[in-house]
Amino acid sequence: MSERAVLEVIALDAEDAVAAQAGGADRLELVTDMAADGLTPSRETFAAIRASVDISLRVMLRLADGFAAGDVAELVRRAGELRAEGADEFVLGFLTETGEADLAAVEALVGALDGCRWTFHRAIDRAADRDALRKQLADLPGLDTYLTAGSAAGVDDGLPTLLAEAARRGEPGYEQQMLIGGGLRLDHLPGLRAAGVDAFHIGGAARPDGWSAPVSADAVREWRDALDS
Repeated sequence: MSERAVLEVIALDAEDAVAAQAGGADRLELVTDMAADGLTPSRETFAAIRASVDISLRVMLRLADGFAAGDVAELVRRAGELRAEGADEFVLGFLTETGEADLAAVEALVGALDGCRWTFHRAIDRAADRDALRKQLADLPGLDTYLTAGSAAGVDDGLPTLLAEAARRGEPGYEQQMLIGGGLRLDHLPGLRAAGVDAFHIGGAARPDGWSAPVSADAVREWRDALDS
C-alpha cells in the first residue's frame, strides 16, 4: 500500500508530544486525566504542546468519564477558549441514555467549532446501533473521522465489525476515515491494512512503562516502522 498511514498518539503534555513526533506520529490526541479515560486539557497545556511540535493536534472535548455530555454550555465555553488559543481540530462524542447519538449536544459543539475538523470518538463502540449513529451524524460539518475499536471490549472483539465497515467505505454514513484504536496491537495491523484501513491510534502502547511514564519515542517508532513496512 503506497500511501502513508496516519499514526495518532495520545499526549498529555509537551514532553509526550515531542517524543511522539520524534517517533513518527502524524497527529496527537490531546487529553488530560486518563483515569477518567481522557478529558479536555487546559488551554495552557494546549498552548505548550502547540509551541513544542508542528504536527496536527486534535483536542478532546469531554468533561467527565462516560459518554453523557453533561454541561454543554461549559463544553462550548471550553471549546471557545481552545479555539482562541489556536486549536482547530477536536475530538468529541456523546450518547443518550438509550445509546443514540446525543444530537443536541453534538450539534451545539459543532456549531461552536464553526467548521473545524473533528473525530467522533469511541462512543460509537457503545452505541445501540452503529449504522444508525453514522447516519444520524453523516451531514454534520467537520466530521471526518471515527475513532473505533469495533466493540466496547476492544479490537480483538471488534475486528469483524471493523472489517465489515471498512468494506463499506464511501457509502452514506461511511465516508469518514476509520481511526482504529482501543486494545490495538501490532499483530492487528496487517489484516486491517489489507482491508484498506489507513489510520491508527495508540495510547498505552506508546508508554511501555505505563501511564505514569511519558511517551516513548522508541515505542512510537516501532509502530511507525510497522505501518511503513
